[in-house]
Amino acid sequence: MTRSVLSLLGVAAMIAFGFGVWLFLSHDDDPLPPKADAVVVLAGSDARLPTALDLVDHGVAKTLVVSTDDRSNDADRYALCHGPKPKSYQLVCREASPFSTRGEARMIAALVAANHWRSIVVVSSRYHLYRAGLLIRRCTTIDVALRGTDADPWWRKTIAIPLEYAKLIRAETFQRGC
Repeated sequence: MTRSVLSLLGVAAMIAFGFGVWLFLSHDDDPLPPKADAVVVLAGSDARLPTALDLVDHGVAKTLVVSTDDRSNDADRYALCHGPKPKSYQLVCREASPFSTRGEARMIAALVAANHWRSIVVVSSRYHLYRAGLLIRRCTTIDVALRGTDADPWWRKTIAIPLEYAKLIRAETFQRGC
Protein backbone atom coordinates (compact mmCIF):
# COMPACT_ATOMS: atom_id res chain seq x y z
CA MET A 1 0.00 0.00 0.00
CA THR A 2 2.69 2.51 0.98
CA ARG A 3 4.78 1.69 -2.07
CA SER A 4 1.86 2.24 -4.44
CA VAL A 5 0.97 5.56 -2.77
CA LEU A 6 4.59 6.72 -3.07
CA SER A 7 4.68 5.62 -6.71
CA LEU A 8 1.46 7.51 -7.41
CA LEU A 9 2.82 10.62 -5.68
CA GLY A 10 6.05 10.35 -7.68
CA VAL A 11 4.14 10.12 -10.96
CA ALA A 12 1.92 13.05 -9.95
CA ALA A 13 5.00 15.12 -9.07
CA MET A 14 6.61 14.34 -12.44
CA ILE A 15 3.43 15.32 -14.28
CA ALA A 16 3.15 18.54 -12.27
CA PHE A 17 6.80 19.35 -12.94
CA GLY A 18 6.35 18.66 -16.66
CA PHE A 19 3.31 20.95 -16.74
CA GLY A 20 5.38 23.55 -14.84
CA VAL A 21 8.10 23.36 -17.51
CA TRP A 22 5.45 24.12 -20.13
CA LEU A 23 3.73 26.84 -18.06
CA PHE A 24 6.79 28.66 -16.75
CA LEU A 25 9.64 27.96 -19.17
CA SER A 26 7.97 27.95 -22.56
CA HIS A 27 6.36 31.41 -22.30
CA ASP A 28 7.05 33.19 -25.57
CA ASP A 29 7.97 36.84 -25.65
CA ASP A 30 5.09 39.16 -26.42
CA PRO A 31 5.30 41.23 -29.61
CA LEU A 32 7.00 44.54 -28.91
CA PRO A 33 4.91 47.68 -29.34
CA PRO A 34 6.13 50.08 -32.05
CA LYS A 35 7.14 52.49 -29.28
CA ALA A 36 6.80 51.82 -25.57
CA ASP A 37 6.85 54.49 -22.89
CA ALA A 38 9.29 52.52 -20.72
CA VAL A 39 11.26 49.32 -20.40
CA VAL A 40 11.00 47.94 -16.86
CA VAL A 41 13.53 45.40 -15.61
CA LEU A 42 12.43 43.46 -12.54
CA ALA A 43 14.84 42.70 -9.70
CA GLY A 44 16.38 39.28 -9.40
CA SER A 45 18.72 37.58 -11.80
CA ASP A 46 21.64 39.62 -13.09
CA ALA A 47 20.83 38.25 -16.57
CA ARG A 48 17.83 40.57 -16.84
CA LEU A 49 19.54 43.97 -17.03
CA PRO A 50 21.50 43.34 -20.27
CA THR A 51 18.25 42.42 -22.07
CA ALA A 52 16.57 45.60 -20.85
CA LEU A 53 19.56 47.74 -21.85
CA ASP A 54 19.56 46.13 -25.30
CA LEU A 55 15.89 47.04 -25.76
CA VAL A 56 16.53 50.66 -24.78
CA ASP A 57 19.63 50.81 -27.00
CA HIS A 58 17.47 49.63 -29.93
CA GLY A 59 14.97 52.45 -29.35
CA VAL A 60 12.07 50.47 -27.87
CA ALA A 61 11.66 53.18 -25.21
CA LYS A 62 13.45 56.28 -23.97
CA THR A 63 12.93 55.41 -20.30
CA LEU A 64 14.48 52.51 -18.39
CA VAL A 65 12.99 51.60 -15.03
CA VAL A 66 15.26 49.45 -12.87
CA SER A 67 13.77 47.65 -9.90
CA THR A 68 16.60 47.72 -7.40
CA ASP A 69 17.46 45.56 -4.45
CA ASP A 70 20.22 46.59 -2.09
CA ARG A 71 20.52 42.95 -1.04
CA SER A 72 21.36 41.96 -4.61
CA ASN A 73 24.78 40.97 -5.84
CA ASP A 74 24.15 42.53 -9.25
CA ALA A 75 27.10 44.89 -9.55
CA ASP A 76 26.00 46.17 -12.98
CA ARG A 77 22.55 47.14 -11.69
CA TYR A 78 24.09 48.87 -8.68
CA ALA A 79 26.63 50.72 -10.84
CA LEU A 80 23.94 51.86 -13.28
CA CYS A 81 21.68 53.23 -10.55
CA HIS A 82 24.43 54.80 -8.43
CA GLY A 83 26.81 55.98 -11.15
CA PRO A 84 26.65 58.77 -13.71
CA LYS A 85 23.25 59.13 -15.33
CA PRO A 86 23.05 58.04 -18.97
CA LYS A 87 22.54 60.73 -21.59
CA SER A 88 20.72 58.68 -24.22
CA TYR A 89 17.73 57.67 -22.08
CA GLN A 90 15.97 58.52 -18.84
CA LEU A 91 16.87 56.21 -15.95
CA VAL A 92 14.49 55.56 -13.06
CA CYS A 93 15.72 53.35 -10.21
CA ARG A 94 13.23 52.28 -7.55
CA GLU A 95 13.05 49.67 -4.82
CA ALA A 96 9.66 48.02 -4.57
CA SER A 97 7.89 47.92 -1.23
CA PRO A 98 7.32 45.23 -0.24
CA PHE A 99 10.25 43.66 -2.04
CA SER A 100 8.30 41.15 -4.11
CA THR A 101 6.78 40.80 -7.55
CA ARG A 102 3.54 42.13 -6.13
CA GLY A 103 5.42 45.15 -4.75
CA GLU A 104 7.02 45.65 -8.17
CA ALA A 105 3.58 45.52 -9.82
CA ARG A 106 2.38 48.25 -7.45
CA MET A 107 5.52 50.29 -8.12
CA ILE A 108 4.94 49.98 -11.87
CA ALA A 109 1.30 51.04 -11.47
CA ALA A 110 2.37 54.15 -9.54
CA LEU A 111 4.93 55.06 -12.21
CA VAL A 112 2.36 54.48 -14.96
CA ALA A 113 -0.14 56.78 -13.25
CA ALA A 114 2.45 59.48 -12.47
CA ASN A 115 3.87 59.51 -16.01
CA HIS A 116 0.67 58.80 -17.98
CA TRP A 117 2.30 55.86 -19.75
CA ARG A 118 0.24 53.79 -22.18
CA SER A 119 2.60 50.87 -22.81
CA ILE A 120 5.62 49.24 -21.19
CA VAL A 121 7.93 46.32 -21.84
CA VAL A 122 8.73 44.24 -18.75
CA VAL A 123 11.93 42.18 -18.63
CA SER A 124 12.31 39.24 -16.27
CA SER A 125 13.51 35.65 -16.26
CA ARG A 126 11.49 33.41 -18.56
CA TYR A 127 10.21 31.29 -15.64
CA HIS A 128 8.89 34.45 -13.96
CA LEU A 129 6.95 35.95 -16.87
CA TYR A 130 3.61 34.20 -16.36
CA ARG A 131 3.14 35.31 -12.75
CA ALA A 132 4.77 38.73 -13.22
CA GLY A 133 2.46 39.51 -16.14
CA LEU A 134 -0.57 38.37 -14.13
CA LEU A 135 0.29 40.63 -11.18
CA ILE A 136 1.24 43.67 -13.27
CA ARG A 137 -1.97 43.43 -15.32
CA ARG A 138 -3.96 43.34 -12.07
CA CYS A 139 -2.47 46.68 -11.07
CA THR A 140 -2.70 48.57 -14.37
CA THR A 141 -4.70 48.49 -17.57
CA ILE A 142 -2.00 49.68 -19.97
CA ASP A 143 -0.43 47.51 -22.66
CA VAL A 144 2.24 45.27 -21.13
CA ALA A 145 4.67 43.31 -23.33
CA LEU A 146 6.73 40.65 -21.55
CA ARG A 147 10.34 39.85 -22.50
CA GLY A 148 12.10 36.87 -20.99
CA THR A 149 15.74 36.05 -20.46
CA ASP A 150 16.97 32.48 -20.72
CA ALA A 151 20.44 33.08 -19.30
CA ASP A 152 19.70 31.64 -15.86
CA PRO A 153 21.51 28.37 -15.11
CA TRP A 154 19.55 25.11 -15.39
CA TRP A 155 19.51 24.56 -11.64
CA ARG A 156 17.86 27.95 -11.01
CA LYS A 157 15.14 27.11 -13.55
CA THR A 158 14.63 23.69 -11.94
CA ILE A 159 14.22 25.23 -8.48
CA ALA A 160 12.03 28.03 -9.89
CA ILE A 161 9.26 25.72 -11.11
CA PRO A 162 7.98 24.56 -7.68
CA LEU A 163 8.55 28.04 -6.24
CA GLU A 164 6.57 29.66 -9.05
CA TYR A 165 3.77 27.14 -8.47
CA ALA A 166 3.61 28.08 -4.79
CA LYS A 167 3.69 31.80 -5.52
CA LEU A 168 1.08 31.47 -8.27
CA ILE A 169 -1.25 29.55 -5.96
CA ARG A 170 -0.83 32.28 -3.32
CA ALA A 171 -1.53 34.99 -5.95
CA GLU A 172 -4.64 33.19 -7.18
CA THR A 173 -6.08 32.37 -3.77
CA PHE A 174 -4.97 34.60 -0.89
CA GLN A 175 -3.65 37.72 -2.64
CA ARG A 176 -6.03 38.32 -5.54
CA GLY A 177 -5.83 42.11 -5.54
CA CYS A 178 -3.13 44.45 -6.72
